[in-house]
Amino acid sequence: MFLTISTTGSAERPATDLGFLLHKHPEKAQAFSTSYGTAHVLYPEADAERCTAALLLEVDAVALVRRGKGKGRGGAPDAALAQYVNDRPYAASSLLAVALSGVFSSAMRGVCAARPELPGQPRPLRIEVPALPARGGAELVRRLFEPLGWTVTAEPVALDAEFPEWGDSRYVHLVLEAATLTLAEALRHLYVLLPVLDDAKHYWVSSDEVDKLLRAGEGWLPAHPEQKLITSRYLSRRWSLTRQAMERLELVRLAEVDDSDVEEIDNAVAAETESESESEEKPTPLAQQRREAILAALRACGAARVLDLGCGQGQLVQALLKDPSFTEIVGVDVSMRALTIASRRLKLDRMGERQAARVQLFQGSLAYTDKRLKGYDAAVLSEVIEHLDLPRLPALEYAVFGAARPRTVLVTTPNVEYNVRWETLPAGHVRHGDHRFEWTREEFRAWAAEVAERHGYGVEFVPVGPDDPEVGPPTQMAVFTAGTVKEEKAA
Repeated sequence: MFLTISTTGSAERPATDLGFLLHKHPEKAQAFSTSYGTAHVLYPEADAERCTAALLLEVDAVALVRRGKGKGRGGAPDAALAQYVNDRPYAASSLLAVALSGVFSSAMRGVCAARPELPGQPRPLRIEVPALPARGGAELVRRLFEPLGWTVTAEPVALDAEFPEWGDSRYVHLVLEAATLTLAEALRHLYVLLPVLDDAKHYWVSSDEVDKLLRAGEGWLPAHPEQKLITSRYLSRRWSLTRQAMERLELVRLAEVDDSDVEEIDNAVAAETESESESEEKPTPLAQQRREAILAALRACGAARVLDLGCGQGQLVQALLKDPSFTEIVGVDVSMRALTIASRRLKLDRMGERQAARVQLFQGSLAYTDKRLKGYDAAVLSEVIEHLDLPRLPALEYAVFGAARPRTVLVTTPNVEYNVRWETLPAGHVRHGDHRFEWTREEFRAWAAEVAERHGYGVEFVPVGPDDPEVGPPTQMAVFTAGTVKEEKAA
């Protein structure tokens, strides 16, 4: 993982001032220990006219796994080999951003005790990153860096130079050039935008990341045209943190427009929010109502060992863990990315032994039978079936009701009739771009009744959310119970 920073100068303002700014002497090659390997700083060239500092980060793949989410407790979601063989040692990512902030921390803050006048002086800068992961391609790289005053050259890297017909990889060779920019500004741009372009972080993103983002983004992020994308990706798409950051950025913008301090604007907003909350109570989100309905149904049936099939990012698994009556919880999803996010959300690598013994996450497709799913009290399919093509539903039906056969199965899915009540949803559109279908109450009941009859279950239906007298609830839930049909017939 490699990055170079170059500047030019003259006899009056020598380029070797870069050494003072970075607090690293140009005549020395230095090494710094990091949590994930060793960072080397060296100067390939250093004279009055031109000076280049290089940062080389050697990543220890084993240390990365040990300190990250791959400790193995709770069923780490990454494939065993992929934990060690990936692009992290080679491609500029959040690992390099963290190394920048650690090795060049004083330069990033704009501090130079030996030459205090230097940090505030703009200078010509050239930054080169040979391998930069860019989810969004070269065009996104330009959209992120050009508004900050950089001239951007982003050349896509071919998958294989000997086979050009294979096309380009997701990596670019990046060169940034600016005529007048301070080094502190440049480093803060890189610190934020490297992980944004990679669209991934190697560590758990918590609330303190909002403060880091706002500190590094001071002076440029509030006015950036891609502010929302930058904020969302930097915070690993954690919407609560993104919303918090966006609100604080808006306060900064308002303060600049009003020529006031942020604290003054913040106090006014807080007072207004407080008065509004007295007269208007915020509605409970539908996702939370759905989880509460599922938890109530699981408690009512006495389930202790629960499967969350299609667990996504682990919100339901997290809720189940808070109730000690659920002694074993298994989250299953076909998406490795979703499982990785779930693992971070649950903090599996930092979980105590007793708690870790209660939870597992593993990859699996619900279109195939899986012996690991047998023997559980209950299974939950929350907002899952509508993401499958209709011809694949019978396979899921057999894998869950026929092969795994838990005592209770809970299935929730949107009620399409309720869509007319969503003011922001255009007529004829489904609620999510990946929904392959959305059923009416009659269609869902017909499907559930057929499944129950084929596999020896009884089924009841529970509304989730406000039950509109004309169009029904926003979410419909079917509660399947094994054996109840046969028992009724015998009676």
